Amino acid sequence: MSAARSLDPTRWLGVPLIQALVATLLFGIPMRLWGLQLPEPIFAMPVVFAWAVIRPSVLAPMGILIMGLCLDLFWGGSLGFWPLCLLIAYGILLAGRNMMAGQSRTMLWIWYGMITAIAQLSGYLFIMLDSKSMPSLAAVGWQYVTTAILFPFAYRLIDRFEDADVRFR
Repeated sequence: MSAARSLDPTRWLGVPLIQALVATLLFGIPMRLWGLQLPEPIFAMPVVFAWAVIRPSVLAPMGILIMGLCLDLFWGGSLGFWPLCLLIAYGILLAGRNMMAGQSRTMLWIWYGMITAIAQLSGYLFIMLDSKSMPSLAAVGWQYVTTAILFPFAYRLIDRFEDADVRFR
């Protein structure tokens, strides 16, 4: 287990935000390996999860808004789609934050999977309302699985900064 780091906003908010955006750009490269395209996980999801678990902050929703708008611009979606999905997940996480305190890694992964499913489901419903057609369930399922696999990145961020602020212990 690593030593807790200080909660300098650039270290626990800014750096993960930039890393998530860079990972999105790298996975968005139109490259095929053995005829298959790279998956399109939502790299912002581990960051959103970790920010809610680490501590409530006024800056985190602004970072989520920025990440979501960048996702919308990069993927060419409706502006506000990903910020809304990610902020719904963040709000639910904040409401259930006390239940997650002190949970094992496995339980946090289950929470992460449920929150990712909620974000994906809300996105699915918003697309259905906007386009009046159903998105591919296989594509949404594949995106969910690849995003759920990203939990170790959220756990690493939580592990680094969870004990840094003594006010929230």
